[in-house]
Amino acid sequence: MTRMTPKAAGFHMPPEWAPHARTWMMWPSRAEVWDDMAETCRNYTAVAHAIARFEPLTMLVRPEDRAAAHAMLGSDVELLEHPIDDSWSRDCGPNFVIDGKGGMAASIFEFNAWGGKYAPFDGDNSSAAAIAAAAGAKTFASNLIAEGGGISVDGEGTLLTTISCFPNVNRNPDWTRDAITKELCEMFGVSKVIWLPGNPLEVETDGHVDGIAQFIAPGVVLCEGPGPKDGEWYDINVSNVDALRGQTDAAGRELTLIEIPDASQVNDGRERFCASYVNSYICNGAVIMPAYGIAEDDMVRDLLAEHLPGREVVQVPIPSIAIGGGGIHCITQQEPKV
Repeated sequence: MTRMTPKAAGFHMPPEWAPHARTWMMWPSRAEVWDDMAETCRNYTAVAHAIARFEPLTMLVRPEDRAAAHAMLGSDVELLEHPIDDSWSRDCGPNFVIDGKGGMAASIFEFNAWGGKYAPFDGDNSSAAAIAAAAGAKTFASNLIAEGGGISVDGEGTLLTTISCFPNVNRNPDWTRDAITKELCEMFGVSKVIWLPGNPLEVETDGHVDGIAQFIAPGVVLCEGPGPKDGEWYDINVSNVDALRGQTDAAGRELTLIEIPDASQVNDGRERFCASYVNSYICNGAVIMPAYGIAEDDMVRDLLAEHLPGREVVQVPIPSIAIGGGGIHCITQQEPKV
């Protein structure tokens, strides 16, 4: 019997800049990740309130955290109880797909905490189905271990991902890259997958693409530039930019690259720290970007304003989120408007 996939059923994942019905987030839960849980919760609250100015937002919370979360978030953020383990909705949440006829579904992958880096993770692994059910979306399930932060789509048939992530033996030891490519095409409704080298030195996610490069418009990719030659990841950044340069999308357009700096100068030597401005989030009428308190904040703000016209650029300080190895894009997941 032929397996029904989103692509076979006529679904595809729309781009992040398409209209949203809401944003989904998950309240900080795994205490070992954070230096100061209360301060991390305040950072999450600031991101949630920034987004809630522009679209509805629902926060998954453990039942025991509901009262504390409500006290900080207030009534403008809806809460959904679920026994979550961690706080990265981009990675364990559903990837919503649409059929262009008013239908919406959710592509759901297996989640193993980025290659078994944390335990337990069964609550997170079940959160995608819980979110899909709350959104009223039917689901398509895959046996591939994958995270939403590992992909970026243009909504017109093209997907970006990295070699260092999904083919990693800590996720999918029995899958070839060709098999993963085919599965990504079926689950996201795309026809072309562009593989970047990624970043094997990034210890938390093994080089998610949403810290390296993201589509911000058809044919346009925001990416981390090489940075200073003495930078720890200079050679890795060069390899990713080189892999993008000259690429064409599924429509045959050569990609336009918008190179931006990172904020690695603010890292105090932590092995796990998200210094990526690429890891920003496009929502209805706005782009929510991290602020690190350095000159690059305003440089990136101006570039985003130029290349995402008509959207307010909102800067949110995330010092107590970045130490967990992720940023604003990592803690958000969009539900498209249909």
